[in-house]
Amino acid sequence: MAGRRALLSWRNTKEYARPTAGLGWLRLICAALVIFDHSSAIAVGQGVPMLPGSWGLAPGDLALAGLFMMSGYQVSGSWDRDPSWWRFSARRLLRLLPPLLFVLMVTVFIVGPLLTSWTQTAYWSHPQTWRYLVGSSVIMLMQHNLPGVFWSNPYPWSVNGSLWTLPMEFASYGLLLVAGVVIAVGVPRVVVLIPLLGGIFVLDTLTRDAVANGGTVGSWLAIPLSSLVTFMVPFILGMVFYAWRDRIPLLRLPALALLVGWFEFRTTPIGMRYLLPVMVTYCSLVLVHHWPKRLSSDGAWIRGNYGMYLWGFLVQQLIAAAGVRNPWVLAAIAIPASYLCGVLSWTFIEKPTQRLTKYLRGAPSRPAVNSPQRELQLQG
Repeated sequence: MAGRRALLSWRNTKEYARPTAGLGWLRLICAALVIFDHSSAIAVGQGVPMLPGSWGLAPGDLALAGLFMMSGYQVSGSWDRDPSWWRFSARRLLRLLPPLLFVLMVTVFIVGPLLTSWTQTAYWSHPQTWRYLVGSSVIMLMQHNLPGVFWSNPYPWSVNGSLWTLPMEFASYGLLLVAGVVIAVGVPRVVVLIPLLGGIFVLDTLTRDAVANGGTVGSWLAIPLSSLVTFMVPFILGMVFYAWRDRIPLLRLPALALLVGWFEFRTTPIGMRYLLPVMVTYCSLVLVHHWPKRLSSDGAWIRGNYGMYLWGFLVQQLIAAAGVRNPWVLAAIAIPASYLCGVLSWTFIEKPTQRLTKYLRGAPSRPAVNSPQRELQLQG
């Protein structure tokens, strides 16, 4: 019966692409939406939305929720295939660090000295130059400013603002690792994951209320705790959907109902706190499993989503530094330019370094299952 349920959401493969193709395209779309959403602030200034505020739509919020959900789902698959804490950690570092380190080195050693308004001596001798390189390389000590770089841009507060989510991504991996170890020692997954999901929804409600009332929940290292909780909601939903992937049918009608329900209540607390992450999670997975066959490419052209995300904000700052002040023009230039950076990042940095995972020896504790649902793990 479980095997039959696993295939309830799977259609004729002559009509739909394999899920890995849909996943790659969806990540690219999310990265493009983040760049689009940043364009107004970078071209005009902080606090200026790309879309009218009355619409109650922030494309970047939807995109980040989708990216965190997909990470929770895929990385759960990585742990499931090989529940070794050190190999799991090594794989995550090999995925995150090489492209990040390259972006940071280009930023510090090329962009910085070329565009700083300071003298070269002042730039290279200032401690912040090296704090940016070292702290951001550590991820949990992420820095955002370089001396004199982009300080005359409309958005001078960060050289590469997209990197602010990486510490939260890293912390989410840690949570998944702890939950995976607890389940591996014999605690039923329902005892671990369901209270975890309920607790994160409650905590999200409490932290958002604190912020809305003018309070603060503070930060830990480079992580704003309220944002961490908010992003962990879709991440944990991804973990839950992976854990019961054989029992949750991915059907288009419920997805449409969730989408309509969220759109109707999008400006209310119910819509923002509860419907948004649930809608993004379910609709994203349904879309991935109903991706058109004609868009079934699964090569370098859709694998550059992480690199596109890493480079997007920096590319936008460079375009703004060249004098572009129209947010729509900025988005039109930055999205394809960032996409090209992502493709190059995958081809020359990410793909070669991912080959190093072959040295992480260890047989999976569970045999691979040849099912479309299982394929979503492949890029984790």
